[in-house]
Amino acid sequence: MKKRKEEVSVSPERSIKRKRRKALDRRDVRSFIVRLIGLILFVILLFYVIFRIIPVPNDDMRPTLRARDLQLVYRYPSELWNNDVVVYEGGGKTRTGRIVARPGDTVEITEDDQLMVNGSVVSEGNIYYSTPAYDSDVTYPLTLGENEYFILSDYREGAKDSRQFGPVQRNQIIGKVLTVLRRSGL
Repeated sequence: MKKRKEEVSVSPERSIKRKRRKALDRRDVRSFIVRLIGLILFVILLFYVIFRIIPVPNDDMRPTLRARDLQLVYRYPSELWNNDVVVYEGGGKTRTGRIVARPGDTVEITEDDQLMVNGSVVSEGNIYYSTPAYDSDVTYPLTLGENEYFILSDYREGAKDSRQFGPVQRNQIIGKVLTVLRRSGL
């Protein structure tokens, strides 16, 4: 009988080791939770402040972008250049377009539907449509002021862009498109 009692009783050293192990387990769980919360806050900061994921609302940028594709947009580009694809507020909606002229440039759309910037015809290898002028308040030649950009959609026949509502102010540009996730491939 004595032998059984000794097996059941726990030595003080063993009890202390067990308590230490439980304390370490609790500390590990707390550390994991703190790190997880930090990671979640970092991802929120990254995707709500620095980047945005915005769906393409329509086919105005086809064939480059299709409706419902997802765009990863960087909200704080230091410079915007010709041919950059940007997301902007225009005509009361969020739109996607390509910058074709920057501040100080002079834009003209000729009678034979060609885009001219600073007196030169713009040759765009990735645009398969002519660039007709729209019946709107925009008159050509148009010289862009400070912080003004002329933005056109890739689908030039029928898309709503700067030909319809004029130059886009820098503060109307939400950001520059970095990459696209094709929804059709999901």
